[in-house]
Amino acid sequence: MVLALANVVLAWIMAAMSDDAPARIGQLREEIRQHDHRYYVQASPTIPDRDYDRLLDELRALEAAHPELVSPDSPTQRVAGAPLEGFEHVTHAVPMLSVDNTYDEAQLRDFDDRVRRGLGDDAYRYLVDPKIDGVAVGLTYQDGQLTVAATRGDGVTGDDITLNARTIPSIPLRLVGDDVPPLVEVRGEIFWPTESFNRYNQQREDGGLERFKNPRNATAGSLKQLDPRNVAGRGLEFLTHGFGRVEPLATSAASELYAAFERWGIPASSHRSVAGTIDEVVELVHTWETKRRELTYETDGLVIKVDSLAQRDVLGTTSRYPRWCIAFKFEAEQAQSVVLRVDFQVGKLGTITPRAVMEPMELSGTTVRHASLHNFDQVDRLDLRIGDTVVVEKAGEIIPQVVAVVAENRPSGAKRIKRPARCPVCEGDVEQDDGGVYIRCINPSCPAQLKERLIYFCGRDQMDIDGAGQVLIEQMVDAGLIRGYADLYHLGDRRDDLIALDRMGAKSADNLLAGIEASKDRPLSRMLGALNIRHVGASTAELIAEHFGHLDAVAEASLESLIEVEGVGPEVAASIRHFFDSQAGADAIARLRDAGLNMTQPRQEGGGETPLAGLTVVVTGTLASMSRQEAQELIKKLGGKPTGSVSKKTDLVVHGPGAGSKLTKATQLGVETVDEQTFLSRIAGQS
Repeated sequence: MVLALANVVLAWIMAAMSDDAPARIGQLREEIRQHDHRYYVQASPTIPDRDYDRLLDELRALEAAHPELVSPDSPTQRVAGAPLEGFEHVTHAVPMLSVDNTYDEAQLRDFDDRVRRGLGDDAYRYLVDPKIDGVAVGLTYQDGQLTVAATRGDGVTGDDITLNARTIPSIPLRLVGDDVPPLVEVRGEIFWPTESFNRYNQQREDGGLERFKNPRNATAGSLKQLDPRNVAGRGLEFLTHGFGRVEPLATSAASELYAAFERWGIPASSHRSVAGTIDEVVELVHTWETKRRELTYETDGLVIKVDSLAQRDVLGTTSRYPRWCIAFKFEAEQAQSVVLRVDFQVGKLGTITPRAVMEPMELSGTTVRHASLHNFDQVDRLDLRIGDTVVVEKAGEIIPQVVAVVAENRPSGAKRIKRPARCPVCEGDVEQDDGGVYIRCINPSCPAQLKERLIYFCGRDQMDIDGAGQVLIEQMVDAGLIRGYADLYHLGDRRDDLIALDRMGAKSADNLLAGIEASKDRPLSRMLGALNIRHVGASTAELIAEHFGHLDAVAEASLESLIEVEGVGPEVAASIRHFFDSQAGADAIARLRDAGLNMTQPRQEGGGETPLAGLTVVVTGTLASMSRQEAQELIKKLGGKPTGSVSKKTDLVVHGPGAGSKLTKATQLGVETVDEQTFLSRIAGQS
């Protein structure tokens, strides 16, 4: 650590003394890009990581000494800027269509027959690539510089995730080479390599946090983070498998284009291959059924595409799928084992979930002892009994699930699984959801529910109590230190008991207490979202808090008043009333009030009429004078209501360069639209 800091300080001193900073900065950027290309594209790095870090440290120091020379495509700018309030929508210039699936050799040959008929007597060949189980995205480069990264979305419109994509090292910020076209839009997958995913999960577990369930869902969740700093360092990667637009397009085959992508610095799969016949494709399928386990990422099949771009145009597309492409999906991996018992787990809302405990088996390269049974209706459908031999499957999920019972192997005396009449943890009353499949414990003091609720209450997106992870909360509940939310705020009186917990100590205890104290000032929206009120998540909690302003007003609001809040329907309103009308809810609020928590939502200052009073305003595109977050805060200050989507209720759309579907929709709906300069003129003197 000391040596690394010394290197940074030395680099900064050298940078400050440099007489030729612009030239050195340019040289360093180019050198780092070349090393990125060798590492991520060619998989053949030429310098150790430490030497690479020194180059990056020197560049950072030079840019710190000469901030006027910083550019958006610099390798130092992968994480920058404030968190987003929400994601802009991007309309794809060329729709991102789905790929049709096939599951056996006969269907694959049927696809080949359709291709042959569509092309007549023309010869053709296929490009075959492993199908990455990730999140489909499109990256747009204009004049070689990354300008937009967008998710697939519904195929026509996706989310703008440019800031998050910039944090992923394998996504180049600037393309390299003299032959890069002015416009390049590549399509591919952002994914979480297995080793990086497992390492990150271990870090979460060590920190007392719940493990992510599988790489694909965790990748999708990562890309939905509004703060890019939460994405950086997770180890996500990108591989291209297609394109939307390349203008001008100088190649005639996809295999040639992928080679060009790699030459420009865009990573593509090194496992792609060209097959001259459908027989060769079938042979590749059989090879990859086993070989896929050697990959560093999750895959569930192969994608087979006609290689010729001109022939793709001839074959065309349906409304949903390209006719020149198909995915062969591997059979879900299955294994058999014997059910030893069924455990009942209790969640934060009291949901009781059955889980099979089985004799250990090998499945997808891991030892499996547990499998999900989802709910008791599923147990009944399977007719599952203790002692049964069951078929367990991993179909795109890390969590195994029981999919069938081998009835002929059922032993005599196999015991039926009874639905719980009492909570398995607290022995409290249970009831089934009206019209639903879930059985819930309705005892608000249930220890199992309490642990899950407290873990959620302390989470980053709720009260954000630093240091209050899953392991510590479970210890505190088991030790009797916490019996409700408010007990967190009295832990200072039991500091010695806190220090005595496993893996604590004075410093950790004091850090936790400081984090708890800081959480008292969170706005009402955070507390409402943390209280585990059914159907009330963070966004709904913010709408309610903004509408009522004070917790007392929420607690006293009628069903009709709650339904008046945008985004709150009858079911949500009933759930809110149920919480505040219950004795447990009233007690929780009273104790949190006594503990000194903030019960209000900050209101913007400034009275009287303003140009934005009562207006619902959407900001889209990039503003030159302020960030989107700053614009939204200004709108609030001037009496307006900033929102992220355009509807008939929208009064004004402020747009800057890069405005996409929101501006188009506003025009279609007849909503007033103004550019940044007009907006600033309108509010002049009011801010």
